[in-house]
Amino acid sequence: MPKIKRFGLIGRDIEYSFSKQYFSIKFKKENLDGYQYINCDIKKVEDFKKIKLKEFDGFNVTIPYKEKIINFLDSLDENAKKIGAVNTIKIKDGRLVGYNTDYIGFLTSIDGFDFKRAAILGSGGASKAVAFALKSRKIPYVIFSRKSDPKFLNYSDQENYIPNSDLIINTTPLGTFPNTNDLPPINFELISNKSFCYDLIYNPIKTKFLMRSEELGATIKNGLNMLENQAEESWKLWNS
Repeated sequence: MPKIKRFGLIGRDIEYSFSKQYFSIKFKKENLDGYQYINCDIKKVEDFKKIKLKEFDGFNVTIPYKEKIINFLDSLDENAKKIGAVNTIKIKDGRLVGYNTDYIGFLTSIDGFDFKRAAILGSGGASKAVAFALKSRKIPYVIFSRKSDPKFLNYSDQENYIPNSDLIINTTPLGTFPNTNDLPPINFELISNKSFCYDLIYNPIKTKFLMRSEELGATIKNGLNMLENQAEESWKLWNS
């Protein structure tokens, strides 16, 4: 009887999620009998305590808990600490250790591109990972947010930055299935054929943000490649 190895995804309203499908296919393809991947859909982050952690070997974490989950962990990897967000949890000797593989997933997905300046839409956990990745590549960036915080720019400042940014990244959940008509509050008149518009969303494959940008001549990319990269990085951590 093969030993059961169980992994899970922590998030809210995650039935649509990529992770369960990705890992279930991976386990089957690699003949990993007894390996399971389960969606742990929780309404509030405190419900994480109700999960029988002894039955799991590791977790991925998605919106909206990448920052809030930190309070429930025993320790953080150095990069996760610097980023301030966690998307992977390794369970070792009963201890929960938080990591961030999102930034590696994003970095790998822009290999081969030479971006001069970036604009990040959104200031949540995914935004922090993207900012960390850009910093590591020495690509200057600004972050737009609806939050009133001196660290971020208000969307009313777009015209001073978006036209000069050759990489524009939507890190907000706006446009995710089933709310596919939602858009980040961007002025599309500032998008041109010099823009590379990247949406971390992968469901739908082409969000309204990407469709509108493409119509204006921009190069577009969705978040699927980043997700695949970060999933494989999570897998390496769980098995190290």
